[in-house]
Amino acid sequence: MNNKVHITDVILRDAHQSLIATRMRTEDMLPICDKLDDIGYWSLECWGGATFDACLRFLKEDPWERLRKLRAALPKTRLQMLLRGQNLLGYRHYSDDVVRAFVHKAAGNGMDVFRIFDALNDLRNLRTAIEATGDAEKHAQGTICYTVSPVHDIAGFVAMGRELQAMGCASICIKDMAGLLTPYATGELVKALKDAVDLPLHLHCHSTAGQSEMCQLKAIENGCNHIDTAISSWAGGTSHTPTESMVAALRNTEYDTDLDLEAIQAIGLYFFSVRKKYHQFESDYTGVDTRVQVNQVPGGMISNLANQLREQSALNRMNEVLAEIPAVRKDLGYPPLVTPSSQIVGTQAVLNVLTDKRYQTITNEVKRYLQGGYGQAPAAVNFDLQQQAIGSEELIECRPADLLKPELVRLHDEIGPLAKSEEDVLSFAMFPEVGRKFLEERAAGTLVPEALEPPKTATNTDASSSNTAPTEFNINLHGESYHVKVTGAGHKHESERHFYFTVDGVPADVLIQTLDEVVLDGGAKGAVKDAIAGRRPRPVAEGDVTTSMPGNIVEVLVKEGDEIEMGQPILVTEAMKMETEIQSPIAGVVKAVYVQKGDAVSPDETLVQIEEGE
Repeated sequence: MNNKVHITDVILRDAHQSLIATRMRTEDMLPICDKLDDIGYWSLECWGGATFDACLRFLKEDPWERLRKLRAALPKTRLQMLLRGQNLLGYRHYSDDVVRAFVHKAAGNGMDVFRIFDALNDLRNLRTAIEATGDAEKHAQGTICYTVSPVHDIAGFVAMGRELQAMGCASICIKDMAGLLTPYATGELVKALKDAVDLPLHLHCHSTAGQSEMCQLKAIENGCNHIDTAISSWAGGTSHTPTESMVAALRNTEYDTDLDLEAIQAIGLYFFSVRKKYHQFESDYTGVDTRVQVNQVPGGMISNLANQLREQSALNRMNEVLAEIPAVRKDLGYPPLVTPSSQIVGTQAVLNVLTDKRYQTITNEVKRYLQGGYGQAPAAVNFDLQQQAIGSEELIECRPADLLKPELVRLHDEIGPLAKSEEDVLSFAMFPEVGRKFLEERAAGTLVPEALEPPKTATNTDASSSNTAPTEFNINLHGESYHVKVTGAGHKHESERHFYFTVDGVPADVLIQTLDEVVLDGGAKGAVKDAIAGRRPRPVAEGDVTTSMPGNIVEVLVKEGDEIEMGQPILVTEAMKMETEIQSPIAGVVKAVYVQKGDAVSPDETLVQIEEGE
């Protein structure tokens, strides 16, 4: 019996998604591809997940072009992607024709292995993607999202495994996205699956709780011959087990990977240097965090929550949010916390903590979830919350995609000549606003990636030797010394901007009002008025409509002069990729609308002004 262990390295996808918000550029992948291709990995994960969004939104790269370049640079190695079943790479369900077209084009551009999962483990949402992968003669890997709850157990996961095999999957992956697995639980689950299904098993687990190496060893001992790892310079914490560590641990055993440890270490040194380039995206939450074993929050989700709370000047309320997440998860029927359910639960938890009472504001995604728009929840949802969110609207009990009409023709028509290929249409389908902006900028020749801060070195760690201000420094004030670390900045509104930092480790913030345009000799008062004239007014009256958290305007539903009822939807905002419908707090007439689609907004602004009716 061959017990050799095969490795999938996630350095080109999940490693940098976990540690630097998916910001690694293709230009930093290609120079090392020849060495990666010579290692002998079972596969390299390099696409899917958040890479598509990040390419379009931040890096201004065509994700399809990235795939083609990687395919050309890695001719001997399987390329692997993460696919969210009926959600593909977006945050909603797509019609079957879009799913089939996407899988077909991904296969045609060089993808070999499709790891297909559903956030709710609703296997109805995997069927079309699995069938499309088989039609393309590629490897369909069915995925079990591992989680812990009163309604999840080994028997349920084994039943999923049997069904995935019956659906035509070529292998099965246990996906532990939060780092919840413990070593003996891993061994028990792998043994049960190995006894029940006749397919290769793959284990994907994050190092968040510091147990991933032990989990992988127990999995291997119980019959799992495929593991996911990350090059050591991008491993650990919210990322994965170091590749080199597992190669060394298994060397000269019956499980030997037969991989060249020295060659992998040379690759690690290359990526060690590359990581410095992206230091501005490093999160404070990348080390071992055993809280996941209590609150079940994935490390990447914690980083997003921290950014969200920082923008609200509420980073000190993180523990309240972490305590609220399990409560929201219970209300929603215990969904596994993986994209998009992690964003759905996390954003709602933040709203519950920062508003006057729980579920005072309910995101559109939570409403859609409670209606059944994402599929079948693992357990019964909170009935009272469901009634509050959707009222008398009909529940969706079928596969949600069964209610969707074919979309490809409409998408072609909507994007028009900006799309130069079927791939462009699919980019627009995944992220309509971001995709359209990318294609418009490409047509205009104005694609510019976000700026990278200069690397921190021994010669440019202070402001005197760099064009940027320092982000960490000591100050002396009234004889006392303080260590200050700048952690972020809020949206800039004309002459004002919030900056967030820690003072000796304690979170703090400051509102800075710039006076660059103010002339202080005679007429200063008028100059100040001019400088802030474009600013939205602060809310003072009951009819001054605000948002609960910083975000962007997705849709404006009213105009000046409209008569509206209390509770009527007037705006749709987006924060952390989740949409929220803002309703009128009173009945009356719209006196002023201060926003338009695409505007960045914050809670201290009046977005719409409503006067109470006579």
